[in-house]
Amino acid sequence: MSQTPVVIGLLEDDPDISDLLVLWLQGAGYAVRCYRSAAEYRRAQGSDAIDLLMLDWMLPDGNGLEVLEAIRASRNASLPVIFLTVRDSEDDIVRALSGGGDDYVVKPPKQRELLARVGAVLRRHLGERGDDEGFVLDPYHIDARRRRVLIDGRAIDLTQREFDLANFLFRRHGRVVGRDALLKHVWNLGATVSTRTVDTHVSRLRKKLELGGERGWRLTAVYQHGYRLEQV
Repeated sequence: MSQTPVVIGLLEDDPDISDLLVLWLQGAGYAVRCYRSAAEYRRAQGSDAIDLLMLDWMLPDGNGLEVLEAIRASRNASLPVIFLTVRDSEDDIVRALSGGGDDYVVKPPKQRELLARVGAVLRRHLGERGDDEGFVLDPYHIDARRRRVLIDGRAIDLTQREFDLANFLFRRHGRVVGRDALLKHVWNLGATVSTRTVDTHVSRLRKKLELGGERGWRLTAVYQHGYRLEQV
């Protein structure tokens, strides 16, 4: 596992199922964020930078297809989604996958199969983002072991906090990451703390790593949401 664990979002209103899945996922080394309703999931997106969403079809305030449709039309359209539901008809499975779902698991889930499917989806979406050794997004090399960032083989002088911030953003490139999420995962602070320090560090990191588009990558502010590292 990387220094910052992969975060699985679990949109499930059945507490028994939710508790079981949390046990399995945490046992496999994942961090887990639980949501009981679509509204709760939407409210949490500023503070929870999840890497994959496990989604029930039937929710107390809507259905999973509606949630999936909203995700695919959002700034986080690339978020991988696995349906986890009792609905097992071929028509339902086709609708979910055709609507942008990455996989479909019928309840009750089997532990080893579920974890294998989660791992497979994450490898498809995050595989190029590496592991404890680091990863490459040309021309950048994030060297996790030595805690440094290289551009075309040239090491950039970063503080430890700047490295943590770069590592977190690069691993989630293409997705919006909220300031609250950065405070929580990079600074280990609550959302009640001022986000000005985040903005200052992001601005400094943008200059040091030349993330204005000149190197093929751009770190941009997303109004009222946070930041997104995207390929130009």
